[in-house]
Amino acid sequence: MAQAVQRVVGGGTRLVKATQDSLIPKLQTFWRYARVELRPPAPGDWPQIQKGFVNLVQATKNQKWKTLTVKEATLNTLVAAEIACWFFVGECIGKRALTGYQIEGAVDFDVHI
Repeated sequence: MAQAVQRVVGGGTRLVKATQDSLIPKLQTFWRYARVELRPPAPGDWPQIQKGFVNLVQATKNQKWKTLTVKEATLNTLVAAEIACWFFVGECIGKRALTGYQIEGAVDFDVHI
Protein backbone atom coordinates (compact mmCIF):
# COMPACT_ATOMS: atom_id res chain seq x y z
CA MET A 1 0.00 0.00 0.00
CA ALA A 2 2.81 2.40 0.88
CA GLN A 3 4.48 1.72 -2.45
CA ALA A 4 1.27 2.56 -4.32
CA VAL A 5 0.97 5.86 -2.45
CA GLN A 6 4.63 6.60 -3.14
CA ARG A 7 4.11 5.92 -6.85
CA VAL A 8 1.06 8.20 -6.99
CA VAL A 9 2.87 11.01 -5.17
CA GLY A 10 5.97 10.56 -7.34
CA GLY A 11 3.86 10.57 -10.51
CA GLY A 12 2.05 13.72 -9.38
CA THR A 13 5.37 15.44 -8.68
CA ARG A 14 6.69 14.48 -12.12
CA LEU A 15 3.46 15.75 -13.71
CA VAL A 16 3.74 19.09 -11.93
CA LYS A 17 7.42 19.40 -12.94
CA ALA A 18 6.66 18.56 -16.59
CA THR A 19 3.78 21.06 -16.66
CA GLN A 20 5.96 23.73 -15.11
CA ASP A 21 8.81 23.08 -17.57
CA SER A 22 6.38 23.34 -20.47
CA LEU A 23 4.43 26.34 -19.20
CA ILE A 24 7.20 28.70 -18.07
CA PRO A 25 8.74 29.33 -21.55
CA LYS A 26 5.28 29.88 -23.04
CA LEU A 27 4.36 32.38 -20.34
CA GLN A 28 7.66 34.21 -20.80
CA THR A 29 6.97 34.52 -24.52
CA PHE A 30 3.42 35.71 -23.83
CA TRP A 31 4.57 38.41 -21.40
CA ARG A 32 7.32 39.58 -23.78
CA TYR A 33 4.75 40.17 -26.52
CA ALA A 34 2.05 41.44 -24.14
CA ARG A 35 4.31 44.24 -22.86
CA VAL A 36 4.64 45.57 -26.41
CA GLU A 37 1.28 44.78 -27.99
CA LEU A 38 -1.12 45.45 -25.11
CA ARG A 39 0.24 48.75 -23.86
CA PRO A 40 -1.66 51.96 -24.61
CA PRO A 41 -0.14 54.34 -27.16
CA ALA A 42 2.48 56.70 -25.78
CA PRO A 43 2.55 60.40 -26.76
CA GLY A 44 5.48 59.62 -29.05
CA ASP A 45 3.34 57.18 -31.02
CA TRP A 46 0.73 59.77 -32.07
CA PRO A 47 2.57 61.07 -35.18
CA GLN A 48 2.90 57.51 -36.47
CA ILE A 49 -0.80 56.85 -35.76
CA GLN A 50 -1.78 60.06 -37.56
CA LYS A 51 0.38 59.09 -40.55
CA GLY A 52 -1.36 55.69 -40.63
CA PHE A 53 -4.79 57.33 -40.76
CA VAL A 54 -3.67 59.69 -43.54
CA ASN A 55 -2.36 56.70 -45.52
CA LEU A 56 -5.66 54.89 -44.96
CA VAL A 57 -7.67 57.85 -46.28
CA GLN A 58 -5.39 58.18 -49.32
CA ALA A 59 -5.62 54.47 -50.06
CA THR A 60 -9.42 54.71 -49.90
CA LYS A 61 -9.48 57.71 -52.26
CA ASN A 62 -7.18 55.94 -54.72
CA GLN A 63 -9.27 52.72 -54.50
CA LYS A 64 -6.19 50.76 -53.51
CA TRP A 65 -8.48 48.14 -51.95
CA LYS A 66 -9.08 46.81 -55.47
CA THR A 67 -5.49 45.53 -55.63
CA LEU A 68 -5.74 43.39 -52.48
CA THR A 69 -5.19 39.68 -52.78
CA VAL A 70 -7.93 37.32 -51.63
CA LYS A 71 -5.84 36.39 -48.58
CA GLU A 72 -5.36 40.05 -47.55
CA ALA A 73 -9.04 40.82 -48.09
CA THR A 74 -10.04 37.79 -46.02
CA LEU A 75 -7.73 38.82 -43.19
CA ASN A 76 -9.05 42.38 -43.28
CA THR A 77 -12.62 41.08 -43.16
CA LEU A 78 -11.83 38.83 -40.20
CA VAL A 79 -10.22 41.73 -38.32
CA ALA A 80 -13.26 43.92 -38.98
CA ALA A 81 -15.59 41.12 -37.83
CA GLU A 82 -13.55 40.68 -34.64
CA ILE A 83 -13.71 44.41 -33.89
CA ALA A 84 -17.48 44.38 -34.46
CA CYS A 85 -17.93 41.35 -32.18
CA TRP A 86 -15.91 43.01 -29.38
CA PHE A 87 -18.04 46.13 -29.81
CA PHE A 88 -21.25 44.11 -29.41
CA VAL A 89 -19.85 42.19 -26.43
CA GLY A 90 -18.94 45.53 -24.81
CA GLU A 91 -22.44 46.82 -25.43
CA CYS A 92 -23.99 43.74 -23.79
CA ILE A 93 -21.66 44.10 -20.81
CA GLY A 94 -22.39 47.80 -20.54
CA LYS A 95 -26.17 47.47 -20.56
CA ARG A 96 -26.05 44.25 -18.50
CA ALA A 97 -28.53 42.51 -20.81
CA LEU A 98 -28.66 40.87 -24.22
CA THR A 99 -31.81 42.69 -25.28
CA GLY A 100 -32.47 46.43 -25.07
CA TYR A 101 -31.74 49.04 -22.47
CA GLN A 102 -34.05 48.99 -19.46
CA ILE A 103 -34.84 52.64 -18.71
CA GLU A 104 -36.91 53.11 -15.57
CA GLY A 105 -40.14 55.00 -16.21
CA ALA A 106 -39.80 54.85 -20.00
CA VAL A 107 -41.73 51.62 -20.43
CA ASP A 108 -44.76 50.51 -18.46
CA PHE A 109 -45.40 46.81 -18.92
CA ASP A 110 -48.47 46.69 -16.66
CA VAL A 111 -51.83 46.11 -18.31
CA HIS A 112 -54.25 48.99 -17.67
CA ILE A 113 -57.99 48.38 -18.03
